[in-house]
Amino acid sequence: MAFRAPFRTMATAARSSLRVGLIPADGIGKEVIPAAKQALEAVSADLPKLEFYDLIAGWECFTRTGVALPEETIETLKDGCDAALFGAVSSPSRKVVGYSSPIVQMRKQLDLYANIRPVRASNVDMIVVRENTECLYIKQETLVVGEHGKEARATRLITEHASRRIGQMAFELALSRPRKQVTIIHKSNVLSVTDGLFRETVRGVPKLAGVNGRYDGVTIAEQIVDSAVYRLFREPEIYDVMVAPNLYGDIISDAAAALVGSLGLVPSVNAGDSFVMGEPVHGSAPDIEGKGIANPLASIRSAALMLRHLGYAGPADRIDNAVDAVVREGQVMTPDLGGKNSTNDVVAEVLKRV
Repeated sequence: MAFRAPFRTMATAARSSLRVGLIPADGIGKEVIPAAKQALEAVSADLPKLEFYDLIAGWECFTRTGVALPEETIETLKDGCDAALFGAVSSPSRKVVGYSSPIVQMRKQLDLYANIRPVRASNVDMIVVRENTECLYIKQETLVVGEHGKEARATRLITEHASRRIGQMAFELALSRPRKQVTIIHKSNVLSVTDGLFRETVRGVPKLAGVNGRYDGVTIAEQIVDSAVYRLFREPEIYDVMVAPNLYGDIISDAAAALVGSLGLVPSVNAGDSFVMGEPVHGSAPDIEGKGIANPLASIRSAALMLRHLGYAGPADRIDNAVDAVVREGQVMTPDLGGKNSTNDVVAEVLKRV
């Protein structure tokens, strides 16, 4: 397979407009996505004309219509949008006939194969790069009654194709960073076939046809997933870019969020080669829904990260710097960060600094 640069490295084509789909979905998504929209509007002078499309998806959508991800939403994203922002989804913990998580569906239908989650704090500066399309998340499960009662089985899928392109994304991200290190997270000492394929494929990325020494300056490290979590809390400074299969990446990125004090601070993007969707890492938080105290910073940072992957680094920096200033000063904070302020209070503080 020849080298193919991931989406984030492509030059942004001249646009007369920047069309962004807004999908608040469930819970506090309806409170934080409007905050992200305001942040984008605050830097609109440095962007093409912004056009927003209000779209629906999620568990609440399913309970009203019987569909978690309407065709109209997908068609608008595919044919009418350059990027999107997604809030949160309240998927039930039990099986519900006809329901499937809309964010998982969108990742598949838009081929958003990489979930990219930067985590920064005083002694932490890392990016978790999570493969987004396979592993156990293909949701092929069976339940049968065997000799000793019920037996539940799940199929895990790891392919060379998906492992290669998530590896490329990780190496490209490492190139843009001072340390230039990629750590491959796996459990191939036990899962020698599936994790073994992931590990070897990612290690082989620098040897792809057409790379021509592109990644010569990138150091490759490895870590078994359980010890990776241990070291994440003991010595997080050892990590730069971590790349992992879907399940491990999901767990590690949420664990890494604890290092910065709150999931409400951690952004992400779901990226492919031609589309990017910002998504705050936190969930739908039904316990605080409607109280006006949801932390909007992860959503605002996700909007900045979305802009950065589209090639608009200047406006992205303005948003990130404003958020950094609010966090550093610590005077206006939502309750998850020990403060007493509302969502709107925090948004206003960010916008003043943008």
